[in-house]
Amino acid sequence: MSTIEDVAKLAGLSRTTVSRVINNHPYVSEDKRKLVMEAMKQLGYVPNSSARSLRSQKTDVIALFVPRIMNPFFSQLVEAMEISAAEQGYQLIICQTRYSPEKELNYMNLLKTKQVDGVILASIQNDWKVLEPFLQYGPIVLCNEFDEQANVPSVMLDQVHGGYIAAKHLLEQGHRRIAYCRGSTRSNVASHREIGFRKALAEYGVEFDEQYAFRDALHSEDGRRVFHQMMALPTPPTAIFTGSDEVAAGIISEANKHGWRIPEQLAVVGFDNQEITELMEPSITTVHQPVAKMAQKALEVMIDKIHSRKYKQREIYEFPLKLIVRESTVANKLAQL
Repeated sequence: MSTIEDVAKLAGLSRTTVSRVINNHPYVSEDKRKLVMEAMKQLGYVPNSSARSLRSQKTDVIALFVPRIMNPFFSQLVEAMEISAAEQGYQLIICQTRYSPEKELNYMNLLKTKQVDGVILASIQNDWKVLEPFLQYGPIVLCNEFDEQANVPSVMLDQVHGGYIAAKHLLEQGHRRIAYCRGSTRSNVASHREIGFRKALAEYGVEFDEQYAFRDALHSEDGRRVFHQMMALPTPPTAIFTGSDEVAAGIISEANKHGWRIPEQLAVVGFDNQEITELMEPSITTVHQPVAKMAQKALEVMIDKIHSRKYKQREIYEFPLKLIVRESTVANKLAQL
């Protein structure tokens, strides 16, 4: 195995100069840099990143916590953030918590043991008071999920408005028996959507009926189950606002299977504007979230905090949401892009 001394000998330079090139020291001529890089290439020499990290106290690695990688929203977030991280010279590692507070805390030890430079939380499974002590080890940025108590940057979406525009659209179509669907996990995102949903109902003088609330749906299979639960009610709803396109697709698939006409008998609104919304029959009305922009901003803020070392500073970066109307709420309606 080649050493740094071997590289220096082949390049005809000192060990110090080779070290400066490896560590991106600014005061090295371009000619010497090229000699070192060519020698490293010929020898197949790979710098010891662990040793460099110990010296610089910097790993150039950022951890992104997501609850479930198979959720299309989080898959899109991961891809957009990884691209952004690579462009900035950082590696992104993905930590899937599976909605487990214990797994989240175990992964937070990556920050404590200096294996990552910072942590971006796309979901939160513990109370903020449990997570806050980790700020002594490095920066934490919230992305998508948020906590009113958190004294760190939050890159978020206007979820109240998202719930409001979805419910208002259904009300404008004449629906009054409207169901609401979300996951059972702790989430301020889902809670704020419900606030917006209830706000729209109140403006139309419609009282929220708890029998139409389904707070345990995360996957497409949950959507199938929710469809049957709705149809078993004495007076089924005529419309439903779901917390994800996955759940909406499950509801529509099961409705089609049992001969229910969408949207004539049941109007359905999803959330996220994932690819599946245009592939389903009928296509799904949904709320578009600018995931790529949110991911880029979160990464930008994280890198700024890594360099500034100002970790305890509350900042809010909020992006707007947009309703995309398709066939699942208005028959033969062209998508409003």
